[in-house]
Amino acid sequence: MNRAAAALADKTATVARVAGVSLRFGKTVALDDITLDIPAGCRVGLIGPDGVGKSSLLSLIAGARKVQDGTVHALDGNMAHAAHRNAVCPRIAYMPQGLGKNLYPTLSVEENLQFFGRLFGHDTAERRRRIDDLTRSTGLQAFLDRPAGKLSGGMKQKLGLCCALIHDPDLLILDEPTTGVDP
Repeated sequence: MNRAAAALADKTATVARVAGVSLRFGKTVALDDITLDIPAGCRVGLIGPDGVGKSSLLSLIAGARKVQDGTVHALDGNMAHAAHRNAVCPRIAYMPQGLGKNLYPTLSVEENLQFFGRLFGHDTAERRRRIDDLTRSTGLQAFLDRPAGKLSGGMKQKLGLCCALIHDPDLLILDEPTTGVDP
């Protein structure tokens, strides 16, 4: 049984657990004593006004930001430990807030997707299959030769999502995934 199926079988499983987490940027408090369990096998959304720390919390769970106070566990381990982060980050897909922040602007759509596919160890045939599926479903297939930096905001967002989904992550974290994307 794979990890996702095992998590679904265990209704009490969590994909992430945050306990007593605080985060500061100088004198600015971004997170103040946050405790939260995120169950496995479902979709979870964080809703709130600008500046309340949603992006900061997501980046901590993804392992993209250093834990200052409290504990952050994701995929059965402590994200404060470098060995655990190194082991699980390939199992996490993280698309940060901001148009195209996970993209290489001088690379084409195809080259960005090829890069991420290689990063996750897909062979040539598997990369081609995944790239074709993702770009067909997002309407990007006609733009494979266009540099990412020359895409519209919505197209950058779609490409960022494709790059995040090029592998089969156990944990998918999307920070404001619909920004700039037409309904």
